[in-house]
Amino acid sequence: MSKIQMIDLSKTGKKRDTSMKKVVKFGGSSLASAEQFKKVGDIIRADESRVYVVPSAPGKRFSDDTKVTDMLLHVYETASEGKDITEEMKAIKARYDEIIQGLGLKDFSLNHEFEEITKILKEDPQKDYAASRGEFLNGKIMAAYLGVEFIDAAEVIFFNEEGNLNSYKTEKLMGARLKKCERAVIPGFYGTGKDGRVKTFSRGGSDVTGSIVAQASRADVYENWTDVSGFLVADPRIVPNPKPIKYITYRELRELSYMGASVLHEDAIFPVRHCGIPINIRNTNAPEDAGTWIVESTCQKQDYVVTGIAGKKDFCTIFISKAMMNAEIGFGRKVLQAFEENNISFEHMPSGIDTMTIVVHADEFIDKEQSVVSAIHRLAEPDSVEIESGLALVAVVGRGMKSASGTAAKLFGALAKEGINIKMIDQGSSELNIIIGVKNSDFETTIRAIYDTFITDKK
Repeated sequence: MSKIQMIDLSKTGKKRDTSMKKVVKFGGSSLASAEQFKKVGDIIRADESRVYVVPSAPGKRFSDDTKVTDMLLHVYETASEGKDITEEMKAIKARYDEIIQGLGLKDFSLNHEFEEITKILKEDPQKDYAASRGEFLNGKIMAAYLGVEFIDAAEVIFFNEEGNLNSYKTEKLMGARLKKCERAVIPGFYGTGKDGRVKTFSRGGSDVTGSIVAQASRADVYENWTDVSGFLVADPRIVPNPKPIKYITYRELRELSYMGASVLHEDAIFPVRHCGIPINIRNTNAPEDAGTWIVESTCQKQDYVVTGIAGKKDFCTIFISKAMMNAEIGFGRKVLQAFEENNISFEHMPSGIDTMTIVVHADEFIDKEQSVVSAIHRLAEPDSVEIESGLALVAVVGRGMKSASGTAAKLFGALAKEGINIKMIDQGSSELNIIIGVKNSDFETTIRAIYDTFITDKK
């Protein structure tokens, strides 16, 4: 019996195989209040194999609420200006005290932790340190609530001089630490930098922490609990009630996450991918839902040719023309050097015999555009360089496209029917995705047209 099949036995209400080991990560919305904490506690206790817990900082309790991390960052700004932070810290402490009281933890408090955090922020304000304290404090509460060991992420997660994860050191030390305790809480989002100070991942980095813990503990499953029941084929803000995705591969997820699908941090794939550990996206508020399985590979039959549709707005294109470009050795390298000199990464690079187009993020390019154009002329000596803005990119992703004939024809036909002009087409040899460029104004219509063609109108 496969591991995933064993997991499905939970629907019967029976205890799972205790030989299994799961890492569970809970997002900020799942831990925003005492009521949500109790839901999380029930989920963890319902399955004995959920042994390592990775909590985020408390999120919004209601739409107009403020996330604790944002409150802490504001404290950092206040402290950096030399102003008093006492009242702001009291407001943050009140959020945690409310959770502690709601959970009935009578012999537990965070008074000492808040005294220490306040002291450090007054004496030596550090942005990453301030941002990380939300997870740290929530981890303390979670460990007390569950009655398990608390492991400070700063002791087991490490970054190198470039600010990237030191995978070797982290896996070695975290693995050794986890071997010593059967159950533990490890807060997400942060670790220790090369300078010995607290360093954070980018926003949503608790997903990455959960993945790191799963890798180091050689877990069977990494469950990522949030406020949605897995991935959807398209953004529900654009397509009403889109279909859920049951199974998605690491590669498909990487493509969709990069293009704006925001359920899971795009870097959370890499640690578990290395070990072939499946990720299960679940809903804290609907724990009975199966959610989405993210796997290395699967023979599970797809309901649709397309797995997901995602996209982003506000790209620029730089169109470069030069006669006999194809015969000039090193032309592409010279063009890309112009972007490298200006510290700009490119997204796509479709080309013809005498033409090359570079697609870049507008916010990276706009302030450096003339510098880039000048560098292109200096390095590559093109006949002309033209810039166009207001481009949106839409990715149509699906492993099923490899074996389905006429996918591109259906895609382009759907857009032609809506009168949408395609500005760019990019498809890799893997046939895993097709990326198209359209006007910003056509972005939503494009996604709806593709969804209707491949999902709604599926025969």
